[in-house]
Amino acid sequence: MIETRRLGHATFSTPELNQQIDYYTNVLGLAIVERTATRCVLATKVGQECVVLEAGDKPWMTGIALQVAPGTDLGELSAMLTKEGIANERRSGITPGVKDALAFKDPKGTQMEVYAEYDFAPDDGIRTGVMPVKLGHIAWRVNDVHKLTRFYCDMLGFRESDWIGDHFSFLRCGVDHHTMNFARYPEERLHHFAFEMKDVPDLHRSCDELTRHKVQLVWGPIRHLVGHNVAAYHRNPEDHRVELYAEMDLMKDEALGYFEPRPWHEDRPQRPKHWPKDTWRSQWGFGSFGTFPGYP
Repeated sequence: MIETRRLGHATFSTPELNQQIDYYTNVLGLAIVERTATRCVLATKVGQECVVLEAGDKPWMTGIALQVAPGTDLGELSAMLTKEGIANERRSGITPGVKDALAFKDPKGTQMEVYAEYDFAPDDGIRTGVMPVKLGHIAWRVNDVHKLTRFYCDMLGFRESDWIGDHFSFLRCGVDHHTMNFARYPEERLHHFAFEMKDVPDLHRSCDELTRHKVQLVWGPIRHLVGHNVAAYHRNPEDHRVELYAEMDLMKDEALGYFEPRPWHEDRPQRPKHWPKDTWRSQWGFGSFGTFPGYP
């Protein structure tokens, strides 16, 4: 099993490369690490590469990069995948920060790139836009939630945090409540992706920053029930739903088996569980009275 430690970067195909670069740098406040005529690598201001843009025919998330523990032998991981019948190959220099990676595809066809060693991006000295701390999680619409959940847990070392009914799974690979989500839908595609802000006041600042750029919120600010993060959602120029959040539940000790106690938790202690299928989307905020089957 590959023991994923954190979410690295997401790769997007885009027919409007310059437009997307403008959004990610001027609105979200990411830093350009490398740029060519057909590709751009962007990082947070604290040095973590988080988005790779590649010129393509349609706007689509095509790949995900995951980091395993430094020092991990990628050759051993390759042999393990091969034994399981999963085609894979070594790749070098996938980004300025990742010199060596192992590439393969997950069951829905998304390109996965796993790496062990990472070089942080330098500080570009520019302070503008939202400026999130990290790429926090990615949510997918899929036909078979259980199949994807099992693959990510059994092959990539993710752990189940919560379920809503049998149609929405929340998976973690570190202390954060979720790094990957899978929700059952007829059409398979990206649901949303999310960036973590420093804290709730910084999330409020980010909403003002979006307004300054004439970017309208489509949901929030709200506090979710599952995961309990405070979140605000908008859509980027290619209609991808983007979440900005803070105060997500944390499981700092896997042996204890519960999330760090918070005054807004429903259970004492708050442990991973199956929530009812009609669980509300949030404790408070715009849209609080909807349920997850109608999650936008």
